[in-house]
Amino acid sequence: MLQTPASFTPLFAPPPDSASTFASAPLSFLFHQGRLLVREDGPALPDAALLAQLGVPEANVQPLGLLEERYCQAGWLDHEPALPPGHAWRGLRSLFGEMDEQLVGLAARAAQVAEWARTHRFCGACGSGTVLAAGERCFKCVNCGHMAYPRISPAMMVLIRKGDAVLLAMHLASPTKRFVPLAGFLEAGESVEEAVHREVYEEVGLRVQNLRYFGSQSWPFPHSLMLAFTADYLDGEIRVDTSEIAEARWFGPDDAWPERVPHISISSVLVDAHRPPGC
Repeated sequence: MLQTPASFTPLFAPPPDSASTFASAPLSFLFHQGRLLVREDGPALPDAALLAQLGVPEANVQPLGLLEERYCQAGWLDHEPALPPGHAWRGLRSLFGEMDEQLVGLAARAAQVAEWARTHRFCGACGSGTVLAAGERCFKCVNCGHMAYPRISPAMMVLIRKGDAVLLAMHLASPTKRFVPLAGFLEAGESVEEAVHREVYEEVGLRVQNLRYFGSQSWPFPHSLMLAFTADYLDGEIRVDTSEIAEARWFGPDDAWPERVPHISISSVLVDAHRPPGC
């Protein structure tokens, strides 16, 4: 499942022995318009020589942390430079199953840090410049003191159980067009449990009970925190919100279930945890 490696330690400042932006051959995650710069042989991360050649401004680089003992940093370019042969900008989804799993997990974190830094160079309250606060991942306005942390958007996911069947839906905005559990973002002032009940009723017209927490996952498209639950059907008939859901139906032991997919997201883990034998 896409996640930060257990051997990773976050840092809010470069190690003391970093003499320059790309010193000591750090692992560098460089982005342009949400795409990661990679060597196509692998794919793998580019070496420090290329990053220096591209002229990445020091202000465009943020400390990420340590992978075991190796320093990692995240950065971005506002312009798209010409790349030497064998290099390309790749969307993170296209790297699933191709790039080293630990590096993809870190790239997901790096993408969110780089985008936060890129979009908070100026204060959202007064428009003045910002500086990094000491000891935390935060930009602080030099004029009014407004503080901006990386954006994290909590979202619920729920698998509804009815006897030996579960409800799966195909979302209109889904890039994969597969049947998956229901999901939706939390509203301001709402608990996760309240969001589950609201989203289920809005999207498929059902009421549920007995919510149980299943697990969570950071999901960088663009900055979500997925909070997965199971719930038991209470009442109602399926009535889809056609602005969000293409189709929703019950899947039981005698039905043809959606094909198994690699456990990149917590969605597939949740479904497979309740998949009947042989389905």
